Amino acid sequence: MCGILALLGCSDDSQAKRFRVLELSRRLKHRGPDWSGLYQHGDNYLSHQRLAVIDPASGDQPLYNEDETVVVTVNGEIYNHMELREKLMGHKFKTGSDCDVIAHLYEEHGENFVDMLDGMFSFVLLGTRDNSYLVARDAIGITSLYIGWGLDGSVLISSGLKGLNDDCEHFEVFLAGHLYSSKIRGFRRWYNLPWFSESIPSTPYDPLVLRCAFENAVIKRLMTDVPFGVLLSGGLDSSLVASVTARHLAGSKAAKQWGAQLHSFCVGLEGSPDLKAAREVADYLGTLHHEFHFTVQDGIDAIEDVIYHIETYDVTTIRASTPMFLMSRKIKSLGVKMVISGEGSDEIFGGYLYFHKAPNKEEFHQETCRKIKALHQYDCLRANKSTSAWGLEARVPFLDKEFINVAMSIDPEAKMINMDQKRIEKWILRRAFDDEEKPYLPKHILYRQKEQFSDGVGYSWIDGLKSHAEQHVTNKMMLNAERIFPHNTPVTKEAYYYRMIFERFFPQNSAKLTVPGGASVACSTAKAIEWDASWSNNLDPSGRAALGVHNAAYKKNSGSISSANLAPSIADNVPRMMDITGPELVIRS
Repeated sequence: MCGILALLGCSDDSQAKRFRVLELSRRLKHRGPDWSGLYQHGDNYLSHQRLAVIDPASGDQPLYNEDETVVVTVNGEIYNHMELREKLMGHKFKTGSDCDVIAHLYEEHGENFVDMLDGMFSFVLLGTRDNSYLVARDAIGITSLYIGWGLDGSVLISSGLKGLNDDCEHFEVFLAGHLYSSKIRGFRRWYNLPWFSESIPSTPYDPLVLRCAFENAVIKRLMTDVPFGVLLSGGLDSSLVASVTARHLAGSKAAKQWGAQLHSFCVGLEGSPDLKAAREVADYLGTLHHEFHFTVQDGIDAIEDVIYHIETYDVTTIRASTPMFLMSRKIKSLGVKMVISGEGSDEIFGGYLYFHKAPNKEEFHQETCRKIKALHQYDCLRANKSTSAWGLEARVPFLDKEFINVAMSIDPEAKMINMDQKRIEKWILRRAFDDEEKPYLPKHILYRQKEQFSDGVGYSWIDGLKSHAEQHVTNKMMLNAERIFPHNTPVTKEAYYYRMIFERFFPQNSAKLTVPGGASVACSTAKAIEWDASWSNNLDPSGRAALGVHNAAYKKNSGSISSANLAPSIADNVPRMMDITGPELVIRS
């Protein structure tokens, strides 16, 4: 992931202002350590910190059209760029970058071209003839983006809070699937598909159609000019990503450049069952597997760095980001610059355990819609910022635009969980890849119960974080929490601890407003809490709060774990750790 920053209409074209833009852009250098670029036209500045994944030799940014009257700085990947180049007859491209098509598409189609892009992206485009500009973010918000306004009438765009929080009177999250145009001085949603309106679809479930759509999504993401791999936890989603990638890697351009054996990565505490599960899948698929081991203390020691980089105080996001943050550093040290990961599946298919209590297909579908719309503030934020902290790019095939279209068009009755019929969560996804002749995965991996990442790292991971917070936040401090933090007031010591760190880095009022809040059980939206009366007394983002569903659920009205079943489970999205004890960091490749 690259870092983009733009200062537009600042009424100041002095050298001092240019230096200030460079200073702000350097705060994003971790996102793009390979090259820095800055373009100035009057009082408009476009800067770029590049992570070179496609065309490393000549794809530096900003990028231009033929006569340099359209300038663009982009973060992301445009997977259909070759197809778009063929349609742009008569245009001359200066680089092989996938993002080079954007300036030329604007010449041909004006502001209506954004929906033609298939990929993950955020960009700022400047038309130098009339000083107009266009800002856009991808449909789901896989790439991070913020917008701010200055007292001098300027607009500042940044891939991270730290690029604008000191220089704007007000700033906010740039909404996914939207564009901002200087011509209307406002926002417009460019992503308009039927599921977004939450209307109930009726397309019959066809496992082969769903399988084909996902395989195509993975194949697109094999587009790379640098070494890459997959994040493999041994859970369903990451295992499917790894299986499909391994199956289609041979014969691809990436295989010719970097070899046909896929690299897989997981992280955990030595001896954890997750490491065993990931290793089992890796052996089954024949990947070159890399295990990273660390202690819980290593994770606790990294909390401040994690909050600085992921720019949130949301409890679940911090719990889950920490091992991913540590793992990303080790992956980058091996020379890898891109990984494919499994985020998004649970939102699309209702994979979280609280979906067991969905009262009907209408409520089920509407909750999946709400979850997908919020991804840019949760899992997309985690995956993007935990990896980009170390100059690593994460690609997420489950959030492919066409795959979402297919999956969200299916009659939600097929997604409903029915234990009497042995249809567990994400049954339609599991069934789509249940191939007896050419199995994608071992059966017990394909049909394993869902476990949230922050739980799957080991219940003692969360317990360790809570214990650490107890040492830093007193009961007396909690009594004043509502007055100290009137917005999104922390109700636990763990949340209070994270909030203190966040506000030390980002003290502005606008910063705290960029983080979502509200009641949640097992990662639900506030609306879904109505599905079960008992949940209102067990509000916790952990999957164990899904009383009557999770194998190791909390006892009612208690923060403890039922002794009925303490068998560790597997999370689906990223590799993780499982126990509170363990040796120093060990790496096995």
